[in-house]
Amino acid sequence: MAVSQTSSSTASGLPNVKIEAEEVPDFDLNPHLVKLLIHEPFFSTILRRLTKRSTTEIPTAGVMVRDLEFLLLWNPAFLTTLESLQVRGLLKHECYHLIFKHCTSRKRDPHILWNWATDLAINSLIAKKELPEGALRPGEPLDLSKIEDPIQLEKWKKVSDLIESLPLNQASEWYMEKLIKDDEIGETIEGDGNPVFGDDHDGWGNLSDEEKQIAEGKIKQALEEAVKRCDRTGQWGSVASDTRERLRKMMSDAVDWKRVLQNFCGTSQRANKSRTHKKINRKYPYIHPGVKRAHTASVAIYIDQSGSVGNKELEMFFAALNSLGRLVSFTVFPFDCTVDVDNAIKWRRNQRIAPVRTRSGGTSFHAVEEHVKEKGGEFDGHIILTDGEAGDPGTSVKRRCWVILPGCKLLFSPSPRDVVVQMS
Repeated sequence: MAVSQTSSSTASGLPNVKIEAEEVPDFDLNPHLVKLLIHEPFFSTILRRLTKRSTTEIPTAGVMVRDLEFLLLWNPAFLTTLESLQVRGLLKHECYHLIFKHCTSRKRDPHILWNWATDLAINSLIAKKELPEGALRPGEPLDLSKIEDPIQLEKWKKVSDLIESLPLNQASEWYMEKLIKDDEIGETIEGDGNPVFGDDHDGWGNLSDEEKQIAEGKIKQALEEAVKRCDRTGQWGSVASDTRERLRKMMSDAVDWKRVLQNFCGTSQRANKSRTHKKINRKYPYIHPGVKRAHTASVAIYIDQSGSVGNKELEMFFAALNSLGRLVSFTVFPFDCTVDVDNAIKWRRNQRIAPVRTRSGGTSFHAVEEHVKEKGGEFDGHIILTDGEAGDPGTSVKRRCWVILPGCKLLFSPSPRDVVVQMS
């Protein structure tokens, strides 16, 4: 079927692709995810952390970070044209974009050239038979059969010759330098008449440094889980040995967990509005009072004081809170199998509090979530400081951040919207 793409963008920042509703085919991704689980356990583990959505807003497929959630988007009309192996290759391709931080800290401009460079690097790691037609791969010429204009064809032939001359298995930055070295090639790729090669990257919006830290922390958690699982079972699928070593090395890259924690508090804020004549009303100046907005963090912090958390670990938790308290105010609740509301602490800004233990029983995260529901709109987010040794409480009604002690981990896979911080 024919798909026409306009130059305008939707509110989500993704390109607006016009497809007649009756022409959009159904495409069930689940059988392909099952095959990936069998043949590619590494990529299957990564994909479990992604929210998957079918959409006609993009021409092919892509990954993006939105509201600190990883999204895998695909156009059903495009995926119906692919063979089963090519769908598998596409899923592996999108996983690599996240793992190699192409959506976060490794973004470069010009963005279209960077998109090409990342696709060239990633597709070097995927077998040619698993790539869709038109996918960018070093050593392979471009399909120029649909370009009719002789002048355009000559320009794109030069681009094709360059791609065909490039070796496999280089870094994205290396391919980027090759693409920008020739101004004419760069202008051709960046130009308005660009045919569609590769997948869709228009959802790679700008993220703050703190948001990048959170996003990369979450993908690092997924990477660590996938690597440990594959090392334990010895089943890596098609991931080559040199790529495995690279992935293991990436697991040791440190994430500044204190900055992530600060950012979580900063984004869990509410605006308190009040009227005052000291503020000029923009719509009715000097007639009606203006609006004064005070943004305050509204965060509850739950400290695990169960028997598995020792006094030394409790001191670590309070040290983290004393550091955080220099920036924001919050309310602290001790908990074990229940939440200790009688000994809650209103932690004022710049206040320092010595460690205090009020509980020592078993651990229940369900008790925390019940308390969060009970409090309703009092808090906009909550942080759980714990060793992770309890069952899955399910998806939270509020923003949730897990802060895990060094050497510990959650005994379950967190919800996709959760933030997980590993203390160092």
